[in-house]
Amino acid sequence: MTTRRTLLAGGAAALAAPRVARAQTRDYILATAGIAGTYYPVGVAFATLVKLRLTAQRGIDMSAISSAGSGENVRLLRENQAQFAIMQGLFGVYARDGSGPVASAGPQANIRSIMNIWGNVEHFVQRRSLAPTGTIADLEQLRGRRFSIGARNSGTEFSNRFIFANLGIANPEEYFDLVFQGFGPSAEGLMSGTLDGSNPGGGIPVSAVTQIFARQAAEFRLLSFTPEQAARADGGNGLYTPTTIPANSYPNLAEPTPTIVQPNFLAVNASVPADDVYEITKAIFENLPFLNGIHAATREIQLETAMNGLVNPLHPGAARFYEERGLTIPERIRPV
Repeated sequence: MTTRRTLLAGGAAALAAPRVARAQTRDYILATAGIAGTYYPVGVAFATLVKLRLTAQRGIDMSAISSAGSGENVRLLRENQAQFAIMQGLFGVYARDGSGPVASAGPQANIRSIMNIWGNVEHFVQRRSLAPTGTIADLEQLRGRRFSIGARNSGTEFSNRFIFANLGIANPEEYFDLVFQGFGPSAEGLMSGTLDGSNPGGGIPVSAVTQIFARQAAEFRLLSFTPEQAARADGGNGLYTPTTIPANSYPNLAEPTPTIVQPNFLAVNASVPADDVYEITKAIFENLPFLNGIHAATREIQLETAMNGLVNPLHPGAARFYEERGLTIPERIRPV
C-alpha cells in the first residue's frame, strides 16, 4: 500500500508538472498579413523558432495569425489582441505621428520596434522616351500621363503617396492620370502601352519588373535616386534609406541602380516584458540558418542593418541585445 501510494503520488506530480509549467508560460500573438504573401510565412517561422527554443527553456510561446496587413496590425497592437506584428515601415510613421490611415486613432504610443526584417525596394519603371535623365526627376515627364499607383488601399499606394508628397507632388490625382492596379496588371499595362509608369516596390527580384525587362527592356528605364533625391523622398523621417539594386538583378540591366528602401519591421507592444523581448531578439539572431531554411526573406536579417529605417522607439529588450553586441542605438529610436 505504501509503495502504491508513493507511485500514485509520483504519477500525479509528473502529470501536474506540465500544467504548472504551462501556467507560467507567456503566450504571445504575432499578427502578420494574408497567407498568400510574405508576412505570414515569415511570422510562422518566427513563431516556430520561439516554440522550439524558448517555450520549454524560458516559458515564452508565440503563435502567428493572418490579418489584413499593416493597417489592421496597428489596431491589433493597440487593443492588445496581438503583442507582436510584422509591419511596413511606413505604417510605423503613421503610428508614430497619428497620420494617414490611423489619423482618427491618433499617435500610437504603445508601438515599439525590434528589428528591420527585410526591405521594400522602390522600383520606379518608366517609359524610356519619357525618362531623359534616368532619375526620379523624370516623374515631371509624366504630368497628365497614366501612372499605376498600386491597388487601392495597398501598401504600394500608401508608399507612393508618401514619396510623391515629399517630392512635391501633393495631389497625385491632379498630377497624373492615376490608375489603381496591382503589380501584374501594371506590368501588362506598361508593355501594352496603356501605362507610362509604375512603382512595384518589393524585395529584389520583383517578378513584374523581371517580366518587363525580359520582354521589353529597350522600352523602359528603372529610375535611380541621387543622394539628394533619396533624402528628399524620405522627408526627414528616417524611414527610407539609400540602397542599390545590384547589376543583373533583372534581365538586360547590367548596371546597378541607386534607389531607396523602407523596412518591413518586427513591432511589439510596449507592455511586453523586456526580458521576453530580449530572449526573442537573441533567439532570432542566433538561429538565422534555421529561419533562412524556412523563408528566403529572413536572409536579409543582419545585425548591422537591424535598426535601418526604424522610426518607432526600440523596445528596451531589443535595445539591450543590440548594446550587448556593441551597436550604438540612434538617438531618434532610443527606448523611452
